[in-house]
Amino acid sequence: MIRVLVVRDGDYFGIQVRVLLSSQPDIDVAGTVPMDHDVVLRAVPYAPDVLVIDTQLMVSQVLPAAQDLRARLPHCHILVLCDPTKPGMLPPRRHADDVSFLLKDASPAYLADSVRKLAAGERIVHPRLQAASMNTERGLSTRELTVLGLAAEGDSVDDIAKRLFLSGGTVRNYLSAVIYKTGARNRLDAIRIVRRDGWLR
Repeated sequence: MIRVLVVRDGDYFGIQVRVLLSSQPDIDVAGTVPMDHDVVLRAVPYAPDVLVIDTQLMVSQVLPAAQDLRARLPHCHILVLCDPTKPGMLPPRRHADDVSFLLKDASPAYLADSVRKLAAGERIVHPRLQAASMNTERGLSTRELTVLGLAAEGDSVDDIAKRLFLSGGTVRNYLSAVIYKTGARNRLDAIRIVRRDGWLR
């Protein structure tokens, strides 16, 4: 039996992944937890084999939480559901290790088969998402967007450095690079520009 935990936005009323997976005889959906600052603490007690993240957040905002979850649940496989019509929800060109990506509108059979593949140790990036990601031009790297996303949530340079296992100087360099590449006046202006362009929520 494959134990699955679903992570969702508290105010998001999309297709219920839990309902789609619960009908499968070999999949046990252990529960649903909200995508918030306590998501790691909420998820750990469930000890899932596969964690499905179904959120409206941009991938750059999801990846730090996914990395934290992998650190606390090293045997858990993470599947992020993405909407290819939203540029900020595309997987990074250099895909994050141990994180898989699937379409939000995947059929129940495809979703269930993907969960089985993850539980068996495979990694998945849906071809449509991969193609969309490769064809999207943007000046900012995934790491730069991740750092800016954490800054947009109010994290300090020291907080970001600890979370991403970077030095404070490296974090400042990433933020400076974002400001330069976006032509922003400062960090707040860079956040505004990147949100306007759809790369941060």
